[in-house]
Formats: sequence, structure tokens, C-alpha cells
Amino acid sequence: MDQPPPSPDANPSAGPPVDPRPDNVSRWARRLATLAWIPFLLPFVVFMLLGTLEPTPDKPRELLGLAIPYSAYPLIYAIKIALTTLTLLAVWPGYRQFALRVSPLSALVGIVGVVLWIGICKLGLESRLLRPLGLGSIIDLGQRSAFNPLEYWRDEPRLAYGFLAVRFWGLAIVVPIVEEFFLRGFVMRFVIAPDWSKVPFGTLTPGAIAAGTLVPMALHPGELLAAAVWFTLLTWLMFKTKNIWDCVAAHAVTNLLLGAWVLSSGDWYFL
Repeated sequence: MDQPPPSPDANPSAGPPVDPRPDNVSRWARRLATLAWIPFLLPFVVFMLLGTLEPTPDKPRELLGLAIPYSAYPLIYAIKIALTTLTLLAVWPGYRQFALRVSPLSALVGIVGVVLWIGICKLGLESRLLRPLGLGSIIDLGQRSAFNPLEYWRDEPRLAYGFLAVRFWGLAIVVPIVEEFFLRGFVMRFVIAPDWSKVPFGTLTPGAIAAGTLVPMALHPGELLAAAVWFTLLTWLMFKTKNIWDCVAAHAVTNLLLGAWVLSSGDWYFL
């Protein structure tokens, strides 16, 4: 049987198509596709491990036997955010499995969320309930840095506002991506099935709902009730839209507005 003549552009000796990307890039992309957990867990692990080095006013940290004073907080935080951002960029191809779209509902949830977070924290219910029971140490575990760059660098505004830019980048961009992909992209699906990557995003079971509330409470011991209410609200958004980027956007709106509240009110204990 006669074969059709080759296309004028065909090159019989060219072989299979060549991936234009460098070998290390294509190998990394294949690894991300094989090890589905990397984009969801690695940024969170980097963020949390470096976060253990952040000193607070009452608790200096140690690294290799050397004390980390409270004055080193801006440097430690900047390093944490820089390395976490680099990790996010490295695993970004793994996030492309989720369509990058955001609904207006996410902004509304974010606005309602910041009102709830600030209001519940202002009530101080955790302290009223737990300290009489001798469980105040749980709240103390969640003590935040409360670092005020405007006060610390009051004579050096460039440093103050430079650090604020880093702080807001971490607060409104890095944290929402890291926490939402870890919690909703991995933990809540893993609770449903060990082969979690095949669980459609937005699927809920009683166990997944519980994990979506209890895990954030463990991560925010200083704001247990606020975390319970706020993250449950985001679980509703997750179920409603079936879109992880809506959860990230709502988280970002809440955190951004929380940062704005801190700047206007001086309530640095929120950060």
C-alpha cells in the first residue's frame, strides 16, 4: 500500500519532540506529578519550622545553642517569608491542577471573617474559660510577636515601612496559600481517603469538617474560638464553590483587613 509523501516540514531524522525546558526543570515537574503531597506539605513545613525560631517578647528562641533575642524578630521573619516564598514558587506547577479563578463571594466571606475574628478575640473568651481551669498555658502557646516596626524604627521610617511590606506580603499572600493548600488541599481530603489526591476538592464528610476546624485551632491556640468560627466559615465557602482559590482569596482578604486594623488601632498583639 502506497504511503503518503512526507510533509515538507517533516524531518525523518529529528526523532521525538524535545522538551525545551532544562532537564532539571522537567525532572522536577515530573517529580511533582508523582509525589502529589509536595506542593501541599512542603511550603507548610518550611513555614512552620522557621516559625519556631521567631522570638516573642517573653520567649527568646535558641538556634544551635545561641539565644535569638526579640530584636532579631524582623530578620527571622523576613528569612522565613523569603524561604517560604521560594518554596511556593518551586512547587507552583503543582497548583496548576486547580483552575485559577475567584468568585465575589470570597471577598464577602473575607470581610465577614475579619469582623468575626476581631470581635471574638476582643471578647477574650478563651482566657475567661481556660485560665480558671488551669489551662492558661494553652493560650500562652499562641502568643504572637506583637512586633511594632513603627515604634521600633520610629527614627528610621524606611526600615519600618520596608518591614511592613514584608509583613503584609507574608500575612496576605504567603499565609493564605500555605495554610489553605495544606488544610483543604491535603488534610481534609486525606481524612476522607488515604488516596487523597483523587478526592474531589470540596468533598465533605464529618471527619473532614472536624479536621477543618480542629487543626486550625491547634495552629492558633491563642485564638481558639475565633479560629473555630472563622475556619468553619471557610469550610462552608469551600463546599459552596468547590474552588480552593476562593478559600485562599477569602483568607487573604481577612488577613489584609486584619493588618489594616492593626495599623489603625495599634492592636499589634493580633500579629
